[in-house]
Amino acid sequence: MRPISSRSLIISAILAIAASSAPPAFADEPFLGEIRCFSFNFAPKGWLLTNGQLLPINQNQALFSLLGTTYGGDGRTTFALPNLQRRIMIGASNTHVLGEAGGADSKTILPPNLPAHAHVFSPLGSSANGDSLSPAGNVPAVKARTSLYIVPAQNTGNVAMASGTTSAAGVNNPASVTNLQPYLTFNCAIAAQGVFPSRD
Repeated sequence: MRPISSRSLIISAILAIAASSAPPAFADEPFLGEIRCFSFNFAPKGWLLTNGQLLPINQNQALFSLLGTTYGGDGRTTFALPNLQRRIMIGASNTHVLGEAGGADSKTILPPNLPAHAHVFSPLGSSANGDSLSPAGNVPAVKARTSLYIVPAQNTGNVAMASGTTSAAGVNNPASVTNLQPYLTFNCAIAAQGVFPSRD
């Protein structure tokens, strides 16, 4: 059996120590400005909740150099973090620029919001004189004195009903309709400390 040199033992010990002290993959340092969601109710150390809060530029110059005033602030003394409270994220595009906010939790439905439509109502009536007191199997007749109805077979044509015969139904107030998709709530936070991202 070949003896193990002291040099080999030292190298093996160094490699073992390095392997045991290496941080796990999930603990890698984040990019500055990176956003992650967490299932607990606070922002970890080095992270800030994305609640749209204003930060002083002079204390967060690196983060400001990435965000600018995309999410708010005056650009002189303050800048804002993204506000993800009650919002979802979508990818930036030609139609939706970075930092654009839109949408609503609810929508008030008004008559102009209704599509053009018709309610077909074709009541039968007769232009002939009535010859029956019973409405069963009959339709309203014209010139009704002692007899109000006539059988449909004797109907000589439909006639318009009086304007007050029908009326609008429903509540005459604007209705607010919930406009939310199914959701599950998390806390989102932005890395206030981390590796400055490179464009290359």
